[in-house]
Amino acid sequence: MGATLFVQPLDLVKNRMQLSGEGGGKRQYKTSFHAVTSIMRSEGIIGMYTGLSAGLLRQASYTTTRLGIYTILFEKFSKNGQPPNFFMKAGIGMTAGAIGAFVGTPAEISLIRMTADGRLPLAERRNYSSVFNALARITREEGLFTLWRGCGPTVSRAVVVNAAQLASYSQAKQFLLGTGWFGDNILSHFVASMISGLVTTAASMPVDIAKTRIQNMKVGPDGKAEYRGALDVLYKVIRQEGLFSLWKGFTPYYFRLGPHTVITFIFLEQMNRIYRKVVLGEEGTGSSL
Repeated sequence: MGATLFVQPLDLVKNRMQLSGEGGGKRQYKTSFHAVTSIMRSEGIIGMYTGLSAGLLRQASYTTTRLGIYTILFEKFSKNGQPPNFFMKAGIGMTAGAIGAFVGTPAEISLIRMTADGRLPLAERRNYSSVFNALARITREEGLFTLWRGCGPTVSRAVVVNAAQLASYSQAKQFLLGTGWFGDNILSHFVASMISGLVTTAASMPVDIAKTRIQNMKVGPDGKAEYRGALDVLYKVIRQEGLFSLWKGFTPYYFRLGPHTVITFIFLEQMNRIYRKVVLGEEGTGSSL
């Protein structure tokens, strides 16, 4: 949640960029810079933080679950003080991400809709006042199970993100410490986080754009949805916008994911350190990642 306070504007730009390309009179953005200037001009600086309450609830549900489960499994599969190998880390990350994504999907769909609202014509905007208003209205107007619309691609994205992010972070940090040039401190956490963020961005963006478009779509009066599923999104994006459109919004995604990964892991490592020292009475670093 602390990390989200810093990167929410980048999350908003990333979501708007991923939805750019859909027609229907919706606002289009050519580049990340164009998106930022357009949003600032039409919605003001406060508009850059649209959906913050949903972003915070998403972290409180999704990230709390995934990092908690990852840490428990990481410690369980460590033997004689040795961390699990890379493939075991990836498997642990995928498991933790899938469970966390299911728990966090209602907050995720609220976040997507709140951040996307500003690009719609005034008559089509949902105008949710907060994440709790979004959750209540979605349940009342579209049914309870709509809160888990796009759960499949959300879980798929989380599997990819966590396998890439958590495993690559642990592996990168292990490599950096093994060079002898880094200690187990904020510098190594920062460098490992930036490496992890780059790997995760490249791997997860196609799944992320499918998730974003499914969760933002509206179902017509005849019950016909714009997309039939994640594969349909990918097919239509490639056919109508080109293959590289699957990585549309790469810059804000990385500059959102990179710092978010850095801040999250730095906060987590320091809180783990304090927990071990104050609660468990242990001395030294004792990192669990």
